[in-house]
Amino acid sequence: MNVRTLVILFVAAVVALSSLFVVEEGERAIVKRFGKINKDAEDKTVVYAPGLHFKVPFIDQVSSLNARILTLDAPADRFVTSEQKDVIVDSFVKWRIIDFGRYYLATQQGNQLFAESLLQSKINNALRAEFGSRTIKEIVSGSRDELQREALDATAKDAAEIGVALVDVRVKQINLPPEVSEFIYNRMRAEREAVARKHRSEGQEQAEIIRAGADAKVTLTLAEAERQSRALRGQGDAQAAKIYADSYGQNPEFYSLLRSLDAYRASFTSKEDVLVVSPDSEFFQYMKSNAVN
Repeated sequence: MNVRTLVILFVAAVVALSSLFVVEEGERAIVKRFGKINKDAEDKTVVYAPGLHFKVPFIDQVSSLNARILTLDAPADRFVTSEQKDVIVDSFVKWRIIDFGRYYLATQQGNQLFAESLLQSKINNALRAEFGSRTIKEIVSGSRDELQREALDATAKDAAEIGVALVDVRVKQINLPPEVSEFIYNRMRAEREAVARKHRSEGQEQAEIIRAGADAKVTLTLAEAERQSRALRGQGDAQAAKIYADSYGQNPEFYSLLRSLDAYRASFTSKEDVLVVSPDSEFFQYMKSNAVN
């Protein structure tokens, strides 16, 4: 086999490979020839399904388009409610291509970023209208599903104009702007602190009442105990006086002797005690006497 044959075979192989293209699963393809999209006899864009296909080598250009359901998760945006209050809304959109020819022409030759930019603008306009017709309470308390459905319906027609179908529109989060949230948190904190101060004040008042009641009860208890002790002491003294009187009445002389002995014992408890009395003092009357009558 000479060189010419090898060159011819090589060129034929290159041409054969260049005339084939593969469309992956989950994709569709559009072929352009001389800058124009290939169309069928009914002037509809030819869309190639997954598989192996032929094209004119070096002339036809193949563009692949994603046929799966795609997710558009754009940054959160600021909307205004019917109360003229700002809210930060974080949402996402599920969408897919239904008219590949129209989509290709409307999105700068199938540019997905450009398509998502168009969709985001349309969705934001629909959401802005829906949020603008509702209060925050209505949005949070249960009409979110209705809001999402109406936003989806309002955008479906515009999306179809670029060959796209909206599968779902969902609002993930609804938050207040940071400056408003900070104001609300500060107000809530002030209200809670006021309630706490009120409870502490009431607690201190109750504590003072309880403490005063306890002090009064203690004072009354001590006074009653003192009264009872004095009464008992008076009764004891009266009983002792009666016993002494009874004893004195039975034998006055013996009673006088006992009282004198008690006085002697109390006076001479220490050897260092000195007692100076007159010799004829009555204190020693029983010590001077030889007998006790």
